[in-house]
Amino acid sequence: MDNSKQSFKPYIPADKVVPEFTATSIILGIILAVVFGAANAYLGLRVGMTVSASIPAAVISMGVIRVILRKNSILENNMVQTIGSAGESLAAGAIFTLPALFMWAAEDSSVATPSFLMITCVSVCGGLLGTLFMIPLRTALIVEEHGVLPFPEGTACAEVLLAGEEGGDKSKLVFSGLGIAAIYKFIADGICLFPSEVDWSIKKYPGSGIGMDVLPALVGVGYICGARVASYMLGGAVLGWFVIMPMLVLVGGDAVMYPATEPFNTLDTWTLWGSFVRYIGAGAVAAGGILSLIKSLPLIISTFAKAMKGFGKTGGVSRTEKTISLPLAMIGAVIIALLLWIIPSVPVSLLAAVIIVIFGFFFATVSARMVGLVGSSNNPVSGMAIATLLISTVILKATGNTGMAGMTTAICIGTVICIVAAMAGDTSQDLKTGYIVGATPFNQQVGELIGAVAAGLAIAGVLYLLNAAWGYGSSQIPAPQATLMKMVVEGVMGGNLPWGLVFTGVFIAIAVEIIGIPVLPFAIGLYLPIHLSTPIMVGGLIRLWIDKRKFASEDRRKEVADNGVLFSSGMIAGEGLVGILLALFAVFGIDMSLNGKLGNWGGVAFFIVLVAIMLWFMFGNKQKK
Repeated sequence: MDNSKQSFKPYIPADKVVPEFTATSIILGIILAVVFGAANAYLGLRVGMTVSASIPAAVISMGVIRVILRKNSILENNMVQTIGSAGESLAAGAIFTLPALFMWAAEDSSVATPSFLMITCVSVCGGLLGTLFMIPLRTALIVEEHGVLPFPEGTACAEVLLAGEEGGDKSKLVFSGLGIAAIYKFIADGICLFPSEVDWSIKKYPGSGIGMDVLPALVGVGYICGARVASYMLGGAVLGWFVIMPMLVLVGGDAVMYPATEPFNTLDTWTLWGSFVRYIGAGAVAAGGILSLIKSLPLIISTFAKAMKGFGKTGGVSRTEKTISLPLAMIGAVIIALLLWIIPSVPVSLLAAVIIVIFGFFFATVSARMVGLVGSSNNPVSGMAIATLLISTVILKATGNTGMAGMTTAICIGTVICIVAAMAGDTSQDLKTGYIVGATPFNQQVGELIGAVAAGLAIAGVLYLLNAAWGYGSSQIPAPQATLMKMVVEGVMGGNLPWGLVFTGVFIAIAVEIIGIPVLPFAIGLYLPIHLSTPIMVGGLIRLWIDKRKFASEDRRKEVADNGVLFSSGMIAGEGLVGILLALFAVFGIDMSLNGKLGNWGGVAFFIVLVAIMLWFMFGNKQKK
């Protein structure tokens, strides 16, 4: 670990100063933070998932700064993506929880619609806390574990920036992957020639099912993460979809169990997963997070100790190690928590503010480590929000904060924690990118704070606009995550939450930890649909095959493996860019759908062609000596 840290040299050396924190990068970054935040808010409310904006922001930045403005600075491009990606992360945290408040207001005329000021304050405070909580964790997760935690999107974003800087074969590979993935994504989710999510139920084994999101970014994430992490995720998914769900149907028979409203033997796979396995997965993620934090405590404590030794000292720190000071970050976090308590329009008590600080730092740590393992796209932020809502609602109920007032406070706590987790994950990926390219951490942290404020100011308007247009819970914007959060809070306050399912997940996580399997990727696989784990596993298997295959020389093996990382980085970028474009199309009502005419097998065929193209580029791009 230490050796890899000492031997690592960033692209821009510490003793070299190039344009980075400029007016151009700040203005362009703020614009992208607002645009990506709005687009991802709609996308998440429509389908329950968001797309990572780091790589799309980097690509757009290169297009504007290098092509239009005729400037050449990799660190300026990196600053744009740092600020711009904050919008996507903050939007993800906000939309998974805040629409529950709008739904309560729609159901009961005596309940007021959440105020514009309340949404803005909660969003901005959550974004700022998420960035500040990552400051003491940078050394532990980014520097000390360089070469251990892959940070797939952060590494991919660095490769995109480096490819744009260096040009040549590297650039061709990245942008070939980007172009192919963009066309593929548009065919799959733009004109919908085939379904991007293929799905089958197994009739001979009731309750089980298998499927795959046949999309390029997931294969790219799997290749960058490798077979080991991918196999842990798939193991959790197999437990959920081939053990727990069939067992529920077998044992449950014609019985009905909350939260489902129909007998077990009539439920399809998605209802079984959403009604039961998701709660089990949420318990496993919460337990896995606690176990991960316990194991990380020595490293976190030593990091804090090192930071405190440098209290008040500014000299002797190289440019690439300069960060916002720990004392300043701690003071900032306390002030923000007090503001949440003091501002009249925000229904957060002093107890709630304390809960936010404690859970915020805990889930910031967990989130940053998780995205280091499996990437931002697979970071179960909503799972962490569920765990927060479960515990905070229990505490509020026990202290007499019940009814609609207590539920509103719980949602506000959950919103801040959800945004903290999303922002911490995004910040860690951005800091990883900066570590590779040689950015100044202090500038990046300030950029994240700017992006959080810009996106936080915009998100309230977006939420009001979408609610006015369609209303949350409608077929146009079903807001699946927020509906689940609403159900969790109502379940705890009403005393009918399926705690048995949650604790089942907790003890599954403990059993997995005892066996010696890394519990977080396994728990993530259990919580997410198997359709996400299968394409990630395909990417992992390709990487495993490259690592085990016989080559003419070790240099050729490394060349092919590196080609795969570059092409995978391009695929992640291409899908992300088109994902944002399609979200904007949806906002403006542009519909080109062919309703998946080719069906599931058409999706599988296109996916096989995609993998074949990926292999062709990996093996066919021999470097000229």
